[in-house]
Amino acid sequence: MRPLSSWASLASSRTSFYGRFRHFLDIIDPRTLFVTEKRLREAVQLLEDYKQGTLRPGVTNEQLWSAQKIKQAILHPDTNEKIFMPFRMSGYIPFGTPIVVGLLLPNQTLASTVFWQWLNQSHNACVNYANRNATKPSPASKFIQGYLGAVISAVSIAVGLNVLVQKANKFTPATRLLVQRFVPFPAVASANICNVVLMRYGELEEGIDVLDADGALLETALTRVVLPMPILVLPPIVMSMLEKTALLQARPRLLLPVHSLVCLAAFGLALPLAISLFPQMSEIETSQLEPEIARATSSRTVVYNKGL
Repeated sequence: MRPLSSWASLASSRTSFYGRFRHFLDIIDPRTLFVTEKRLREAVQLLEDYKQGTLRPGVTNEQLWSAQKIKQAILHPDTNEKIFMPFRMSGYIPFGTPIVVGLLLPNQTLASTVFWQWLNQSHNACVNYANRNATKPSPASKFIQGYLGAVISAVSIAVGLNVLVQKANKFTPATRLLVQRFVPFPAVASANICNVVLMRYGELEEGIDVLDADGALLETALTRVVLPMPILVLPPIVMSMLEKTALLQARPRLLLPVHSLVCLAAFGLALPLAISLFPQMSEIETSQLEPEIARATSSRTVVYNKGL
């Protein structure tokens, strides 16, 4: 059993895409939503016994990794407080899928467009805040600023694109409906960029934590943007094909259930793939850091957390 608390072991296990993919499958596993309070306490105690060297005989590696999975899914890594169920990474798909379905519903009105974009950004903001890096105090104003920026940009772009599509006289009704289904993607993508820039602007000014081989804390600068392309692009393409089948044309009441299943499948498959593309922990040559930081460590490389 590798030390669960070792940065080196965690980083090495996630250097490959497959390793990261397996790790994030554990993180987003919705079964952890049903873990009882008693099972959580047992998992935390098991890990504590392991760290203290008082582990009882007969405990297997599988039991230890299962306990680690439960703890990571439920407790915040910095505060050790329980994360509210809808805002856990393991709850992102089950609680987020209904919102994705709403975003991709055809024939949206102005009111429904505003509502679903607002609800989506509100859910994203709460997930981001609940899973934030809490090692340093962050003013609430930054969170509010990022949230408002994301909502305003998402609603503005979605409404603006819908108006443009409606005024496009050259589009046939079928083409207009198809184009409208892709409107949520640029709106959500732009809102995510706005949210990241506003909420993480401090990292560009002050830097982020980096670790050398001895675990010393240093600072550097980094930012990252992740776009939800598979989740918002694949369902419209699939539904445009399924709606032409004899089954759905004869039974239009099945459209919403089928649409929901397609969104759930796209969400469930695309999310772990998307967040596994790049390592969360990466290395950088010490020579590329600021001189004063480089002089503070004898390691050739340091590790930094890029976030999700």
